[in-house]
Amino acid sequence: MKRKGKIKFFIVLAILLAFIYSAFFGFSLDNYYGDKNTFHFGIKGAKDIRWGIDINGGVEAVFAPDIDEKKITDENMDAAKEIIETRLVGKNITDYEVFVDYDKHQVVVRFPQKNGEEFDAQKVVNELGETAQLKFCKNTDTNSVILTGDDVKKAEAGYIDGTGYVVNLTLKSSGVSKFSAATKELAAAGGTISIWMDETQISNPTVKTQITSDQCYIEGMEDNEAASELANKINAGSLPFALTTDNDMLQIVSPTLGNEALVVMVYAGVIAFIIICLIMIFKYRLCGVIASLTLLGQAAAIIACISGFFDSWDSFTLTIPGIAGMILSIGMGVDANVITFERIKEEFQNGKTIDGALEKGYSNAMSSIIDGNLTNVLVAIVLMGAFGTTEGFFYQIFSFVLNFFSTSITGSIYSFGYTLLVGVVVNFIMGIFASKLLLKGISQFKVLRRPWLYGGAKNEKV
Repeated sequence: MKRKGKIKFFIVLAILLAFIYSAFFGFSLDNYYGDKNTFHFGIKGAKDIRWGIDINGGVEAVFAPDIDEKKITDENMDAAKEIIETRLVGKNITDYEVFVDYDKHQVVVRFPQKNGEEFDAQKVVNELGETAQLKFCKNTDTNSVILTGDDVKKAEAGYIDGTGYVVNLTLKSSGVSKFSAATKELAAAGGTISIWMDETQISNPTVKTQITSDQCYIEGMEDNEAASELANKINAGSLPFALTTDNDMLQIVSPTLGNEALVVMVYAGVIAFIIICLIMIFKYRLCGVIASLTLLGQAAAIIACISGFFDSWDSFTLTIPGIAGMILSIGMGVDANVITFERIKEEFQNGKTIDGALEKGYSNAMSSIIDGNLTNVLVAIVLMGAFGTTEGFFYQIFSFVLNFFSTSITGSIYSFGYTLLVGVVVNFIMGIFASKLLLKGISQFKVLRRPWLYGGAKNEKV
């Protein structure tokens, strides 16, 4: 048993240290054959986090409807604002500002810029202003429409062997009957179904058989990013009219907290973290060392969930309220460790050995930790549901309640809920399971089998 405990300790420690390093610093593996990159695998680090406008500044664009002003209503402007917000959240841009000027018929949008030179602000602005009218037409006749975006219930990016990247569509009941009738007719005639986004044809597959289910897909996507962008546009819905923007009015917005705010926050966070770790080590000895390590792992896991970790995953937008959610969740991680270590000390006082005190201490602390974190999990989920897109997972969970209220997409509050939820979930993984494995494993080393190191008295039994 001691041998197994030692092996588990080294395995968990190695995995944890590797994860901490990769989450904070990232790395990239590439294999080149001549000038061609034949293999790429990348892990994103803290430098790849997308910072909010309040920290890193952003872009401001002014949109105007591309129709006669006499035909524009306030309801049209509100609909355009809502769809733009949904598209922003669909791109994981949660810190934004969207204003409507009803007199001038303009929509002002501010969103944070992405770190790195690859960020194309003009491209994002163009995508926000597209009408995104999805049409399925018989052959290539755009006047012979089979389905529209209103017939689509949900769109998701996917990959099919032999076909490539696709957008999987789930049709509404109205769309199923239309699609079934059209595919039956076209299959018999050897026709095609052309798929259009606005005025651009994105696919034109040949119909080989009648399709009667609510599932179909759009092929011809270049990569996963292109498939995800198209799926987001379909899910967001169509604008009531096309929006145009004056490129001369596209401008960079300065960060509201100043250019040095992020550096100051990082230094303050590092200093505070070191002080907390020193206090825990001084008070709880070896338990405090393990707690400090798992708290660093918790911070790394939160960073990984914000940066996207893998190259193919989107980065989340981190704002000042989002940082507050991180700090709160890490504070709860400290609280979970304190509760556990106090329970371990109580077990030593009851005459338990090191192994017995550790096992019983973690067991007794579990219910208190769950009770303390469950409320915050529910609060975070409700915040993400109430202040995120209506297509979001958590909105769907609480839709039976939220439908009775006026929901709004507010990025700063959504960001707070996201980091709080991630932090609490990671707290269970790092502060309970990883901490327990490391502490029980390290306690199997003979030189460290001293009750005093784990909260017991020097003269207590091993």
